[in-house]
Amino acid sequence: MDEKDSKSLDIFGIKPVADSLKIVTKSVIDAAGAFLSRICLPAAEEFGLMLSDRVKHWREINKVRLLQKAEEKLIKYNPEKDQHAHPRLVAEILNKGSWEANEEVQDMWAGLLASSCTKDGTDESNLLFINILSQLTSLQAKILNYVCENGRKTLSKAGWLQSADELVVHLDILQTITNCTDFHRLDRELDHLRNLGLIGQSGLGGGFGPDSTDADITPTGLALQMYVRCKGFIDDPSTFFELVKSDPEILETDKQDTQQKNRGDRE
Repeated sequence: MDEKDSKSLDIFGIKPVADSLKIVTKSVIDAAGAFLSRICLPAAEEFGLMLSDRVKHWREINKVRLLQKAEEKLIKYNPEKDQHAHPRLVAEILNKGSWEANEEVQDMWAGLLASSCTKDGTDESNLLFINILSQLTSLQAKILNYVCENGRKTLSKAGWLQSADELVVHLDILQTITNCTDFHRLDRELDHLRNLGLIGQSGLGGGFGPDSTDADITPTGLALQMYVRCKGFIDDPSTFFELVKSDPEILETDKQDTQQKNRGDRE
């Protein structure tokens, strides 16, 4: 069969993907399988990552990369030995995460796997974040990471994790953050983030107001906690952000400084 016939039969564009699999070495695959076996043997057997020669298709490559990232995060934040994840969580993460090749989103799936590992392996709390992450587009994930990294965080008087002040940006800044110029798509993406309970604490309620091109992208407490888990950190999220209860006067001064900076950016 000549090259022309070969290309005509490859109607799904699978051949380049299949060729790329050849560069995946046995040692890398075995290492990923060994890590999965260590934290959850049933999942390792279910997903068949202990392969003898090479991974068979692109979803398996994504699983390998996800597991490599998860192992790095587990070592960084929870280096104790004998950490295990609930099989239900591992199955969900590998099944849903293996469809994602975007580096940023894949990193979030890896973080959820790492933060699912505990001493007794019975913690199912990440199921909430698995369900939310599976509904996010890569653009929404980029926005979520941005707001959680750039918005100021604080603890309420009762100790709840929350945004210290509103995070409002103009359309042009949002376009730069997302590398997307589609006005209506950005509106839809923010609406979805708001409906998932991840942004919106100001009068705008999250997203664009009907008569404004300023967007409220203030992260909610749920968004901040999800961000921490997606980093691979399972302990108190206030510890991750190095937060302590702030003096009200200091908090108000910092809030005014941030609002002034945001106005300067828009100008």
